[in-house]
Amino acid sequence: MMKRFLIIVEGEADKKFFKDYYHHLFQEKAPEGCIIDPGKDGDTGGYQKLRSEDAIGIMRQNTDQGGINLVIFDADEDVERRRSELLAIKDEFGVEYELFLLPNNKGAGALEDLLENIINPDNQPVMDCWSTYEGELGKVRIPTKTPPTLTIPAKKTKIYAYLETLLGKSKSQKKLLKDANRNYENAQHWDLDAEYLEALKEFLKKNLMD
Repeated sequence: MMKRFLIIVEGEADKKFFKDYYHHLFQEKAPEGCIIDPGKDGDTGGYQKLRSEDAIGIMRQNTDQGGINLVIFDADEDVERRRSELLAIKDEFGVEYELFLLPNNKGAGALEDLLENIINPDNQPVMDCWSTYEGELGKVRIPTKTPPTLTIPAKKTKIYAYLETLLGKSKSQKKLLKDANRNYENAQHWDLDAEYLEALKEFLKKNLMD
């Protein structure tokens, strides 16, 4: 039996991933409105959005109704610093929640790092090609550019490119590249049973199952 819960994430991509992962893990759809991104109108806001009136209000309401709050945000460059910042918000506003930092609750990174570690192993050559591409870009110098070095594309671009190589060219297939339309339960693309997800799986099971 599942507890009443609220999972708060940072963005649209996170929300879709956790809806799909919840379905895969528990073999049922997450209740409507239980996995949320408190940003408004595409505002990213990063971890500071947890301070928003919307986020604080809905967490307090869920606690009052006997529910558990889970905050799953990116660790970004420094996992312990981000953990400290988020726990400070918990104390500052007097709200209750359990915290997990992506990608694995112990290292730096974000959702994209998690995704890179759960691709279908058959597709590893795609990522290998991307690594070669990044390496070659790092060698390029453009004399007329200041600085002459090139910017390596963001990890979000890598994940987008990974999917783009595997999907077709039709408009309907291209739509599946968007954050809200991705299918993380597509086993040809993703391995939701990957060992890399073990810490996240245990966190969710521990906090959501009676």
